[in-house]
Amino acid sequence: MRVKTKDGVRDYRTVWFDEKINSLKMINQPLLPHRFDIVSLENYKETASAIKNMVVRGAGAIGATAAYGLAQGCLEYKGNDIDELWKHIEKVYETLKNTRPTAVDLINGMNYVKSKMEEGNSVREFKELSLEAAQKFADKQVEECKKIGNYGEKLIKDGSRILTHCNAGWLAFVDWGSATAPMYHAKRNGKDIFVFVDETRPRLQGARLTAWELSQESIEHDIIADNAAGYYMKNDEIDMVIVGADRVIGKTGDVANKIGTYEKAVLARENGIPFYVAIPMSTIDWNLKSGDEIPIEERDEKEVLYVWGIDDNGNRKRVMIANKDSHARNPAFDVTPAEYITGIITSKGVFKPDELIELKK
Repeated sequence: MRVKTKDGVRDYRTVWFDEKINSLKMINQPLLPHRFDIVSLENYKETASAIKNMVVRGAGAIGATAAYGLAQGCLEYKGNDIDELWKHIEKVYETLKNTRPTAVDLINGMNYVKSKMEEGNSVREFKELSLEAAQKFADKQVEECKKIGNYGEKLIKDGSRILTHCNAGWLAFVDWGSATAPMYHAKRNGKDIFVFVDETRPRLQGARLTAWELSQESIEHDIIADNAAGYYMKNDEIDMVIVGADRVIGKTGDVANKIGTYEKAVLARENGIPFYVAIPMSTIDWNLKSGDEIPIEERDEKEVLYVWGIDDNGNRKRVMIANKDSHARNPAFDVTPAEYITGIITSKGVFKPDELIELKK
């Protein structure tokens, strides 16, 4: 995606692999929007830590990172015993799996790599196949997001005012993004659009990341407080909502996404505003029966009690914003029932939630 630098505009992916040194590269997202920096992760444990600590975040980017991380772990193995290699792979798999429980892309990415590795017959072939599969998984995601943009752009009229929540942009994927892909396609096809960006407490992914992305693409936008969306909906200033997802139940169409998404879906329905969810196929969970079964990650209370920012001198600092003797609760996601969702934008087209099961067939 486009990034404006002091040397001009450059194209970047969110994550990529340097095979020569077995190093995973990624954009350091907690530093954005104040600083653009690339992180080099030298082993699978560092990669797991980057996922857990949200150096990389977003369903698709986590999935690609986990796929690369599994291949990275495979390449780290120095022996020649096949059974020992697979024991090592299972250890790597479990380490990466336990970083973020809600996003199913993480599991799907690693399962894809493992399935392709099983076609090999030697340690050398397993290593080659693992990295090849991880790269293919990442490339496939980019192509899917482009198609999501093509299908979703048709839903956007010239002059549309769009609300989005959290960051389902290219930073949340390998490139293009899910919720933002239709917006980027609309902009590049000459449509005049305006985006309302929910700040997205407590980590402010909307204010920090989505707004930064839209600025790189020169898309007009305003950041709004999370609890202001209803005001703008009621005053007819929002025409549609497009969000991403970390897990979608294929059997029902229930959607898990960043905390606060459910509120926006209820408000959109109350105000007669279409509510769309944009996802790649890897975000669909075909196993769970309903959204009630989705594990919801509870994160550290400090994310609610403190915020990061820069002062007037450009120094990055963390400051407490709450009463010092108070505690906080911090669910990272909520579940939006299918009944509140107008359509789900995929790389195969736009479907009603109860039509997703046709994709499995």
